[in-house]
Amino acid sequence: MIAWFIVLLQSGIIVAAEPLSIPLQRQSIQMPVVSTALLADVQLVGIASPLLPEMVPGAWFFIALSCVLMVIVVILILYSVRHYGFTLNRLFAVQRHPYLDIDKADWPHITVLVAAHNEEAVIADALSALLVVDYPVDRIRIVPVNDRSTDRTREIIDTITAAHPTRITPFHRAAGKPGKAAALKDATALVKCEIIVIFDADYIPSRGLIKQLVAPFFDPEVGATMGRVVPLNIGTNLLTRLLDLERSGGYQVDQQARMNLRMVPQYGGTVGGIRLSALASVGGWDDTLLAEDTDLTYRLLLNNWKTVYQNRAECYEEVPECWAVRTRQIQRWAKGHNQALSRHIRQLLTTSGLRWPERIDGLALLGIYAVAPLLICGWLIATTLYFFYPSPLVDTFVGLFILMSFSALGNFGAFFEVAAATYLDGKRKHIRLLPLMYLSFIVSVFAISQASIVQLFDNLRKRELKWEKTARYRRTR
Repeated sequence: MIAWFIVLLQSGIIVAAEPLSIPLQRQSIQMPVVSTALLADVQLVGIASPLLPEMVPGAWFFIALSCVLMVIVVILILYSVRHYGFTLNRLFAVQRHPYLDIDKADWPHITVLVAAHNEEAVIADALSALLVVDYPVDRIRIVPVNDRSTDRTREIIDTITAAHPTRITPFHRAAGKPGKAAALKDATALVKCEIIVIFDADYIPSRGLIKQLVAPFFDPEVGATMGRVVPLNIGTNLLTRLLDLERSGGYQVDQQARMNLRMVPQYGGTVGGIRLSALASVGGWDDTLLAEDTDLTYRLLLNNWKTVYQNRAECYEEVPECWAVRTRQIQRWAKGHNQALSRHIRQLLTTSGLRWPERIDGLALLGIYAVAPLLICGWLIATTLYFFYPSPLVDTFVGLFILMSFSALGNFGAFFEVAAATYLDGKRKHIRLLPLMYLSFIVSVFAISQASIVQLFDNLRKRELKWEKTARYRRTR
């Protein structure tokens, strides 16, 4: 009975067991012969027996690695479930577009800030598009925020301003702390109206975008709005096509599903609106962070302001056209996101008034850039255990880790999102590129992991993180 009890305790760990017949008073008792591997594993979990051999040298180290691997597997499972949940919600659930039908209203006065640093290649397109948007001309003021540009950005802005002096008020910032948040902080201080809309200079708004971003502010609980980002230069090369698929999954599925489920739609500083009273109530712009938009998303959430995602409010961006630029861009995002993680995770867990769906989704969104280094750690741990500590238990978790890392990295969860997004966008032929997205995911995993390691050492040395500009590809006007 004792032997069978051990077998039950070690279910999934047994390597071999054969019945042994022992004659005893004319009876034959069937007892299992437990392999040495089983006995070692039993001893490792703390079952003492004089029959068990000495503990394998360094066994506790491998047990600790196995526990870490188990935690990583659980995290990957949770993110995979999240991918599937969002996708199924987007495909089959009721979709929330609560402010979509607002077309005629007493539209408020707004200021549109266009962040620009050395944007001579793109600033003219952004300003030209804003001049023809569908919004009352007497209630919109366009303010290009020229942040210490050293190229022809100021000249181009001044030329367009001269042709439209009543509609454009340039803000030329010649000095001050570098970075988008610092420039917006200075520009916002001069704004007199309650609502501001913010674009990056390489973004081209659709004609109806401004109304769609402003409409939710008729709800006094809304602190920020976010539109959908659509790549403009899709057909340039393979990378731009893959980034188009990535953006589709992120906005068409992820953001809209969060909106549907009343979770945490993320405010993005590239195409979004902000209520200035909400911004002031949470402390204004923080120019110490690289991802001022993620930081603002959580400060608004923690102070009971809503962020609204408008999936049909499309704005067209220029995505990176070479892998080096893409790598630097995602590394900047990762560092900024990790800053927000360290700053807000405790408050997210302890602040009262948040619903559990908001709390859980907020944690998942904060930790999204931590998954990549965890994945690489899992690969290293799984490889170490496989070669240096073979056992059926370890084999089980190594196999499960491989399955879940594959699911989180690509082919199942995230790919399912992208496939659903292409279906919803009516771009079914683009689904043929799905297998190639694995390349993009691998590059992102290692780029993010590298950025996390560099950021860790920078924090230890108390170095200030530097903002890096993304290269532009359009021809200069």
